[in-house]
Amino acid sequence: MTTRMGLHVKRTAVATAVLAVLASLAVQPARAAEDDDDIKQQSKPESSVEAGIGYVNQDNQRFGQYNGLKDKGAYGLLDVNVVNRDDATGTWLKFNGRNLGLDNRELRFEHNRQGDWGYFVEYGETPRYNPLTVTTRLAGAGSSTQTVNGVATPYSLEMKTKRDALSLGFEKIFTGGFSVQVRFKNEEKDGARMYGQGTSNTINFLTDPIDQVTRQLDVTLAYAGERFQLSGGYYGTSFESKNKLLNVVGGIAGPPALTPMALPPDNQSHQLHLSGGYNFTSTTRGTFKAAYTHQTQDDTFIVLPTLSGRTNLGGVIDTKLLQAGITSRPLPKLSLLANIRYEDRPDKTPVVLYNTPAGTQNGNNEPRSMRTLNGKAEASYALPMGFRLTGGFDYDQRNRNFSPVRVVSAREQTEEKSWRAELRRSMSDTITGAVSYVHSDRDGSPFLTTRTNTGTFGPNLIAPPHLADRKRDKVRLSVNWEAADQLSLQFFADHAKDRYEPRTALGMGPSTGKAQNYSVDATYTVSAALQATAWYSRNDARSDQATCAVTVNATTGAMTCPTSQAANLRNVGDSFGLGLRGKPMDRLELGADLSYSDINDEYRQRALAGAAIASLPDVSTKLTSLKAFAKYAIQKNSGIRLQYIYDRVDTNDWTWTNFTYSDGTRVFQNPNQKTHFIGVSYYYRWQ
Repeated sequence: MTTRMGLHVKRTAVATAVLAVLASLAVQPARAAEDDDDIKQQSKPESSVEAGIGYVNQDNQRFGQYNGLKDKGAYGLLDVNVVNRDDATGTWLKFNGRNLGLDNRELRFEHNRQGDWGYFVEYGETPRYNPLTVTTRLAGAGSSTQTVNGVATPYSLEMKTKRDALSLGFEKIFTGGFSVQVRFKNEEKDGARMYGQGTSNTINFLTDPIDQVTRQLDVTLAYAGERFQLSGGYYGTSFESKNKLLNVVGGIAGPPALTPMALPPDNQSHQLHLSGGYNFTSTTRGTFKAAYTHQTQDDTFIVLPTLSGRTNLGGVIDTKLLQAGITSRPLPKLSLLANIRYEDRPDKTPVVLYNTPAGTQNGNNEPRSMRTLNGKAEASYALPMGFRLTGGFDYDQRNRNFSPVRVVSAREQTEEKSWRAELRRSMSDTITGAVSYVHSDRDGSPFLTTRTNTGTFGPNLIAPPHLADRKRDKVRLSVNWEAADQLSLQFFADHAKDRYEPRTALGMGPSTGKAQNYSVDATYTVSAALQATAWYSRNDARSDQATCAVTVNATTGAMTCPTSQAANLRNVGDSFGLGLRGKPMDRLELGADLSYSDINDEYRQRALAGAAIASLPDVSTKLTSLKAFAKYAIQKNSGIRLQYIYDRVDTNDWTWTNFTYSDGTRVFQNPNQKTHFIGVSYYYRWQ
């Protein structure tokens, strides 16, 4: 523990020294408080620094997953916010640092002159620790060459990934309403995460050796006139994986050969975009957007396939986007809205033979093209007695391509129409309510005939949920009530029901679905020095579906289900929270937030035909979080802050309860995790 404490304190000391130098350069000496009255003090930008130490009571897997507070011990706490403004020129100089003693630290330097120019530099780190405990004999974990059971004695493997992101930005505003903005981001991600090598009955544990770089460049030119606004530019991305392959020693020999294993390939995208708006009149405005994106993936194969004769995939997707909209208020009580959006994403990747045809695959790669058309029309009218009626129509059409040889049902086009209506009224100066209803109907083109590689009929009973014919009805109610000057309440509820139409009389596939959501929020101001909040929400989603081990007559296509099962799935969660903010005395400020969630997943299964089956066990997860602080002002501009966090996770998730890979690697998660964090820090503010 001594080493770990020393490491964190050392990082904090270095950061403090650097920031002290920056602060001395960026901030002019503060005037004495007595030279300025309170109003003038409040109009000035305020800088602050807060430094202290925090302590975590025990090792944990969840609480510190994204902030690094996962090991028992002490951590440095440091936040800095330096702000300086030159009143004569309107120039701002800002430096902000958050969590500088932790693994999720952030730094930002910004310099700008209002209405003229500006630039910034930003740096951030984001860790992610694997929340599962892995015991393995894998040798070379995290490297590009790994040996299954290459270590004699099993050991506990800790895996993490880390993102380091550097962002740069610049903008310049010219006379006449013209401006230019440039943004660049370079993100490096490295580390290791759970991976594997497997066949239908054997799965060996491996780690994914991550060493990747993602870059983004955004250049935008804009014009803003009184009636016409236009913006256009270039947006490009690139992804580079420095580890191209993973060599596995002692793994599955094949056939087919499963080593080396390809890792994510390099890829790029380039987009030109243009958008704008025009005010035809004071009550009518039109908007448009157009974009063209060229995406490629031509990284060299790690092993050249003998059947295709290619050295790379040659992946190409060219996406065209067109969008237009108009809003208008032709009458004082009438508002209109309409827009349309079209996107064509053809996958131009060459289709060639990569594998020997067999059974349900023809050996070719399968590009996925998509073409969508969306539209919306809406009208809103103010009625007497404070009512407002809104009606609308939404349209969604999607076209896809599919390989002629498949193992699942498919249709090339789906079309969904939705009609909606809302009635809203201000029932009094303190109560506003609204009720809405939406009916959606989705169907599409005929389902394609499923064929095997030899041309015979394949199974074709079940429509995937996103392709199946479906009718949905949704009702929503909301109420805002300012019950008193001190008390406000908000209530929200919606109920949705889905009805799927099975493709055959056997009734296979999705059948019904339901979703219910409720929430209540309350804010009570006891006095200027005390405020309390409370909220509760419930989310309940259900889905009923059926499947079968189908028998197909290869000649006629007739299908039967000698063995079939039904599943009734449900996810229900209850959450509530309490908040308190108070200032019992001038120098003391208190606050606390408590939240609790109980989430349950239910798997109800039964046999429709064939042997009886047992349902899978339910999964229950309970999350509890308490965050409290006390802030005491020693002087007007300095003081002490005390913070406390209690975090608890309780779960009976059986999916990772002593899960064992074929090579003997075991995976386990602690079902009950309780973590306490306490921190004390000193803050100082100046102007």
